[in-house]
Amino acid sequence: MSENGNYGRGEGRHLVAAADTQLAERAYRQLGPATNMRDLTQSEYLNRTIREYLGILLNRKGLILSVTAACLVIGGFRTLTTTPEFTSTLRLQIDRNVARIIDNSATVAAEDRDSDFMRTNYEVLQSRAVAERAVSELNLGADADFLKPRSFSVIGSVMGLFRSRPANSQPNQEQSARAAVGMVLAYRAMKPVMGSRLVDLSYTDTDPGRAARVVTALADAFIQSQVDKRFQANAFAKAFIEDKLKQLQLRLQESEHTVLDFGQKEEIITTSEKSSIAENNLAAANDVLNKIISERIKNEQTWKQIEKADAISSPQFLSNSVIAGLRLQRNSLVTDYQEKLETFRPSYPAMVQISNKIKETERQLASEVETIKASLKAAYLGTIRQEEETKRYVAQLRAEVLDLQKRSIQYNILKREAETNRALYDSLLQRYKEVDVAGGIGQTNVFVVEKAEVPGGASSPRVLHDIGLALLLGLLIGVVGAIAIEKIDDRIHSIEDMENVTGLPTLGAIPKLGSSRDVEAEILDVRSELSEAYRSVCTNLHFATEHGLPKTLLITSATPGEGKSTSSLAIARHFATLGMRVLLIDADLRKPSLHERLGLENSKGLTNYLTGNATPPETFQSTSIPNLTFMPSGPLPPNAADLLSGPRFLSLLAVGMEVFGLIVIDGPPVMGLADAQLLSSASSATMFIVSASKVRKNAIRVALRRLQFSRGLLLGSVLTRHELKRASYGYGYGYGYGYGYGKVITAPSTGAAPQLEAVDKAA
Repeated sequence: MSENGNYGRGEGRHLVAAADTQLAERAYRQLGPATNMRDLTQSEYLNRTIREYLGILLNRKGLILSVTAACLVIGGFRTLTTTPEFTSTLRLQIDRNVARIIDNSATVAAEDRDSDFMRTNYEVLQSRAVAERAVSELNLGADADFLKPRSFSVIGSVMGLFRSRPANSQPNQEQSARAAVGMVLAYRAMKPVMGSRLVDLSYTDTDPGRAARVVTALADAFIQSQVDKRFQANAFAKAFIEDKLKQLQLRLQESEHTVLDFGQKEEIITTSEKSSIAENNLAAANDVLNKIISERIKNEQTWKQIEKADAISSPQFLSNSVIAGLRLQRNSLVTDYQEKLETFRPSYPAMVQISNKIKETERQLASEVETIKASLKAAYLGTIRQEEETKRYVAQLRAEVLDLQKRSIQYNILKREAETNRALYDSLLQRYKEVDVAGGIGQTNVFVVEKAEVPGGASSPRVLHDIGLALLLGLLIGVVGAIAIEKIDDRIHSIEDMENVTGLPTLGAIPKLGSSRDVEAEILDVRSELSEAYRSVCTNLHFATEHGLPKTLLITSATPGEGKSTSSLAIARHFATLGMRVLLIDADLRKPSLHERLGLENSKGLTNYLTGNATPPETFQSTSIPNLTFMPSGPLPPNAADLLSGPRFLSLLAVGMEVFGLIVIDGPPVMGLADAQLLSSASSATMFIVSASKVRKNAIRVALRRLQFSRGLLLGSVLTRHELKRASYGYGYGYGYGYGYGKVITAPSTGAAPQLEAVDKAA
């Protein structure tokens, strides 16, 4: 029959699959979660959530236990290696200030609100100034034992490696004091006693005696700061000095105004401490005069050189381009005249003409020389006049400077008076500040209720408390990390995940094998879990459609390397061993691999048939498996999608169904290719392979949407590389899958079976 006839018969064969259109549409509509969470009751939702999180914890128990153990080890190591520390505490009483008259008749007003007053004292007690006083009193900056680090810091050690520090450099006294203040601020603590004016001040140190001394010094520094705050009473001496300051301030202002007014009147402007504007102008004029004199001497010498010189002897004339041109022209005319003089007489008209030109050139040359002489003379006379004018200006400035010096005598007297008043004012102001600090009197309102005692036992570390805290922290970090990793992971791990994403029924789950186990050997072993898993998939295929086992079955996946080729070979081998005539077609025209697994050639195959260069029996190859015929992909074409979209592939399937009981098509992955869509449309049914822990959910959704456009029948999905432990935690059921290339199956290189000749005749 013709190809058109074959295509029509193939199309008629595929009308059988059209009866399952409703099943395919229902599968596509189910694309997404298989179970709607909104349809669950509250108790069901709670139980489902608990099981889900319990499964996550059981699945990630290794991570949780590792993190917990790490935190426990780190916490225990830190606790056991921490230097023991001792805490000393004293109690202070802070009375509220009240308004009272002090001896010097000054008053101190009481604070309006008690809460603000106490809060202010708390902040002062914790201030850096109080810590600096305590450090200075105990000279802690010079105590090397006090400044030693109390514990090892990884961050500090790493930062120290990158911190540039001169070799053999030792911190100075100021740096040591700052470090000591930082230590005191880091290890001191303040705790108010609620409902009272008492406050507990404590300090922690590795030396119990030093802890008591430091906390006592802090209390003394705070008390002294309160005393200093009361040096604000105004004594008689302070008032007297303040009055004198006001008088001196007025005198200083008056003297400065007098200096300024006199300077404006006499036009005395000083640009620095030692010179005025007039003096600066005189110095500048003298510099200009010196330059003009130098220029005049230069011009005078030039003029004297060329005054009696001609166009030949003077270098100034020889460097002139006009004169050089005229001389060259005259020399040329003279040469021409001498040459023609040997032939013509001087009275000859041409000779007369040349003679006239020579004379005219000489006249122009003399005129140019005179012009240059005139310009040089003018320059010389000009510098003489400029020199005379500058000398007159310098003489005028000299007179002004002398007059300014006479008038500056009174100005300097006034200026010295103003400076004296300023010095007196500054001295008295300094004295005023000293009296202001030392003249205050008052009493402290802070008292020590309980003195600091040397602690008898260490306050830290607390071994049981710290280890328990590390254990709880490790568990918390491990649980949160496990849940976060599980939620962020967008890959398919279980049958439940696959069904929620695809909305397709699960035909089976293929277990994951260890790296040391051979896939081919496991498939050939009828008792192996891998063989049992594929046997279960093949059994489910019998009930996948209303007509039982589909005649043509496409096996594809979303991405490469998910196990579709292995699944195709395992399914074809299973039905062939049952006595069914099976045709296995390698339709992956991009990257075929079945011929390598079967140990067969790939020189002629599907592409040869699709291009019309071979008949089906010429491309078929027998295998070592009875009843299994293999059709390789053939040479890789540049236009695979164009070949598969033609009528010859449909004709191959239609006629092949008359000879074979099952045609298994190993197709290419869906993503990025149109081949799988074309094959799905031509096949009776499609089986979708999903690799566990590899492919992401979004890739599966996109692949299934692409298959939806082909309107092919999706029977269901198969999960490969499935880990059994996930099934036991409520994630799914069945097996997992381990994908790998095992030992290839050898087969004879004989031709196709004689019974396949009918296919050739029909095609």
